[in-house]
Amino acid sequence: MMNCPYCLSEVAEEASVCKICTRDLYLFKPMMAKVAELEKRLEEIPNQDAYEHRIAQLQLLLDEQVQKQVEPRGLALSMLDIILYIGIPLALLLAAHGLISIVYDTKPLYLRLISMILPLPFGYFLFKSTTRKLFPWFMGVVFLAIASVIGMSWMTSLVDGSPIWPQNTFEWREVLEYSASIAFSFLTGMLLGGVAYATKQRHLRKAAINPFLKAVVTGLGEGRISPTSLHGLMKKLQEYGGTIVALGTTAVSIYTGLKGIIG
Repeated sequence: MMNCPYCLSEVAEEASVCKICTRDLYLFKPMMAKVAELEKRLEEIPNQDAYEHRIAQLQLLLDEQVQKQVEPRGLALSMLDIILYIGIPLALLLAAHGLISIVYDTKPLYLRLISMILPLPFGYFLFKSTTRKLFPWFMGVVFLAIASVIGMSWMTSLVDGSPIWPQNTFEWREVLEYSASIAFSFLTGMLLGGVAYATKQRHLRKAAINPFLKAVVTGLGEGRISPTSLHGLMKKLQEYGGTIVALGTTAVSIYTGLKGIIG
């Protein structure tokens, strides 16, 4: 069936005259057939939402497979992570100390700033790509902070013969401030990376609402709250909570890093 171009009534495809308005359809039949063919082809094309939903499902499956592969990490991969995310920032911090305090003997403010900025991207990229256990890396951060400060003190002792360990309350406070600055910077990066990873997963699961959550909302809320809105609210609370904590650790890192300079 086709529609008459004059009165829009349905006519048979083989008809040459509209039975309603009695107008000739001979000249319009090729065009009408072409339009009908194009409309049929358009109906067969999936919409954008279907594509995005399928892409999200495939991405989730891929992430799950990758996660299953990286969970049983062997000793070699664990050592590689330690070298990349602990060893490299440790070496960079010691190199910065050597250049700023020993080679150029310039203001310690620059070293403070580096200790606040340099560890952050390492923590960010560590937690941005996949989920990781928090406690082992927290201990790694503690080791990074302590080793950095002791290493800086050791490098200084090689030049001027000063003791490696702090000798009074002021030096102990300075050591703790440097260590806290490095540790909070790395922890801030870990939190921001975790928030970025959680945000990515939330977008992928946006089209796939938990059926159990939907049943709870329908049964207890009587439809007043949609599953999508409740699910989004829970995710927003989780995301903003992580962001607030990250901002708090950033503020602590800046405060401990500059406290010795600004008093």
